[in-house]
Amino acid sequence: MMWADKLGKQLGHPTRSVLGWLVSKFFKKHNRILEENAVQLCGILPGDTVLELGHGPGLGLQSALKLLTEPTGRLIGVDYSQYMHKMASELMKDQVASGKVTLYHCDVAAMPLPDSSVDKVFHCNCYYFWPDLKRGATEIHRVMKPGGMMVTTLRLSSIAKLASKRVMPGENWRPETYMAALRDCGFTDIRMEDKQDSLITFQAIYAIASK
Repeated sequence: MMWADKLGKQLGHPTRSVLGWLVSKFFKKHNRILEENAVQLCGILPGDTVLELGHGPGLGLQSALKLLTEPTGRLIGVDYSQYMHKMASELMKDQVASGKVTLYHCDVAAMPLPDSSVDKVFHCNCYYFWPDLKRGATEIHRVMKPGGMMVTTLRLSSIAKLASKRVMPGENWRPETYMAALRDCGFTDIRMEDKQDSLITFQAIYAIASK
């Protein structure tokens, strides 16, 4: 397997290995700004039920939890990587024990959540690793409450470079491909905006779950 294939596989599904450990360090260093902005941009309220997709080592979970200050506020995270699931579970063990946080090791296309149960959804640098964007988008739409906001953040320049080296699979990395999948399964008000933070330019994709 070529290095690009190995790296792409680890970025999408980190395992307990040297390369997986390095990928987790990369996430912690490079994703923090994107994670924190995704949390802020989706407008979390103190009593919301919030879902992070592809939570990785738990940076976004920590950021979102600070905003859920009411007793009814609840945080949910899902990740397909058992390694990332265990890492985040250890980081959030007290909150998981209290019931404030629930983490699932599962596919985004098959989440063990009730219909129309989530107010806000955010994710960072993960949709392009989903094998079927429409299935993933349909499942996100299913679990969201009517009018709920979803936000994803990414650095398009970095993703395009990885795609040029064939680290990213297929054409799923293109924002317009994901936005079309969101539109096809019932999301509305879909848009992408350029954002700036700490001299870093990144992109934010917004969508509303219309039902």
